[in-house]
Amino acid sequence: MNASRCAAAALALAVLAAGCGSAARPAHAPGPAAVPLSLTTALTGPGATWAAVPMGAASGANQFWQLFMLPAGGSQWSQQTPPDIATNGALILAGRGGRGIVVGERPSLYLTFSAITTTGDGGNTWATLPPVSGLADVPDALAAASGGRLIALSGHQEVSVTRAAGGWATLTTRQALAATPAARACALTELTAAAYTPAGSPMLAGTCGRAGTAGIFGYAGGTWHQAGPALPAALAGQPVRVLRLSQAGQGDAALLQAGTGPSAGLIGAWTTDGGQRWRLSAPFGLGGAHAVSASFGSDGATAVVLSGHRGETLAGPGASWRALPPLPPGRTVTLALPAAGSTDALAADGSSLTVWQLRPGAAVWASTQAIKVPIQYGSSS
Repeated sequence: MNASRCAAAALALAVLAAGCGSAARPAHAPGPAAVPLSLTTALTGPGATWAAVPMGAASGANQFWQLFMLPAGGSQWSQQTPPDIATNGALILAGRGGRGIVVGERPSLYLTFSAITTTGDGGNTWATLPPVSGLADVPDALAAASGGRLIALSGHQEVSVTRAAGGWATLTTRQALAATPAARACALTELTAAAYTPAGSPMLAGTCGRAGTAGIFGYAGGTWHQAGPALPAALAGQPVRVLRLSQAGQGDAALLQAGTGPSAGLIGAWTTDGGQRWRLSAPFGLGGAHAVSASFGSDGATAVVLSGHRGETLAGPGASWRALPPLPPGRTVTLALPAAGSTDALAADGSSLTVWQLRPGAAVWASTQAIKVPIQYGSSS
């Protein structure tokens, strides 16, 4: 049994022991912050899977993020990067149903705002939407609801929503939310995600200063309320950070990290009613590793790239964490979940992208596609 599996077993045993009457440890302030997730991610909707991949140089003005799309039931990915926007600062994805997606551009170089663009036909045509204050450096800084409404989290910890008449309006800020009874109870320290419930109500997630508390908040009737899952008593003394929160299928999916360092573990969480009831996965002990990036499937399935060129998947509520074979070579690897039981790995290096697939029951990755991307080095200078 490897170190991460041992850590997972130990954490699971702790949860069981707590359920048998052991006393919870007193709450304490969180330890060092978790390593931020990369924006290298993928999402799957009813009509397509989309992936954001950094290509070109490893960083700087010659790194250009690219957008790739795989139609539902298809076998070939295609490059569908929105035209006429700078992509040095990364792309943030928000599903909008069918083969549609909303794409936000992170600030970079001389840009201090975020351009927003959308397609409803798989990238054949794009429409420009009003820009927003610079999006935060988190995968869930942008989310879409039915009717075209958007919610955005800025790098200044301000949350904005689109207005019916066009443009953006401030919904709240971290400081204002932290002053509400719901967030005071968790001692909110930062916001890490913005999302919508299936009913179209805003949700926000973040990190709590109170240990053992999952900082997820719902908005209804002009009031914020605690909407995070109750965590096992064994985690009462552990700092908790919401790494991801996103609408997935008929509900919302979250990825939590409890603890820090060698004792840290990941927990998947799902709700279909805006946070009134949650289902939690068994914890996965990181064993000293950290989550690099995470992607969601249409049914709430989760794929996580770990440090050490490893990966784990979680098929959804009731499933167990499953280790992937060592990830394919590449400077960055984006995991995508286009269909139940199937995992794609988009491995990028410079201007080359190789698509690898792990079919159900397979023990090794199979190379299925190679894409050469025309990177215009020097065009951002």
